[in-house]
Amino acid sequence: MFVRLIAVGLVFSVSSAHAANGIDVKRGADSMVFGNCVPSLVVENRSAETIDYLQVDVVVALGNGQERTVELKSAYREGVLYPIGPGGKATLKQHLDTSLALGAPCGDVKARRVARTICEAAGGKACASSVSVQP
Repeated sequence: MFVRLIAVGLVFSVSSAHAANGIDVKRGADSMVFGNCVPSLVVENRSAETIDYLQVDVVVALGNGQERTVELKSAYREGVLYPIGPGGKATLKQHLDTSLALGAPCGDVKARRVARTICEAAGGKACASSVSVQP
């Protein structure tokens, strides 16, 4: 009985330590802009490093069978960065002035999946922490 209790405790401590060291990205609120659905993602940086830039490309399946890719970013790639420090939260948004609108209302979105993730820390280096995305 005592051995089982220790084993369960170890499993919980390992899983919580692993979750505490990553970068968690979850679905944010969708909004409508000029008749187009604009999705967002919310980032929680549980790592010890500062994220300079984060981009998640989400493939959206529409009710008519078409798929569109939406780039959700923490900042403009060529502009001022908005770092996400350890313990910080931020929203990844679609920049409609640099990318095509979805072309459909939010009710037409049937499924989402992640196509690509770009995470950069200071100096343009890839993030050392793992990024988990739930679109």
